[in-house]
Amino acid sequence: MYDVFTFEWDNVKSQQNIKKHNVSFEEAMSVFYDELAKLSNDPDHSQIEDRFILIGHSQKKRLVFVSHVYKEKFEIIRIISAREATRREKKDFEN
Repeated sequence: MYDVFTFEWDNVKSQQNIKKHNVSFEEAMSVFYDELAKLSNDPDHSQIEDRFILIGHSQKKRLVFVSHVYKEKFEIIRIISAREATRREKKDFEN
């Protein structure tokens, strides 16, 4: 199931993300396989690179908000952070 995309992340950041948000980057990876996930540009959080936000359901059936960048002409997805969607984001996603 998880062989279409190539992912990378900083291992230290991944551990920090689990402690802070209780979402692993491995779980975040699964959001990219949600056919109903919504993708949007995130220009407010980086002037160095084009960041994106993906919100969708993970394999744990949680609605997860994933910040990421595409590298190597979209061949690699670098996960920056992941967290459960807020109440407002859940409402927006459902509409």
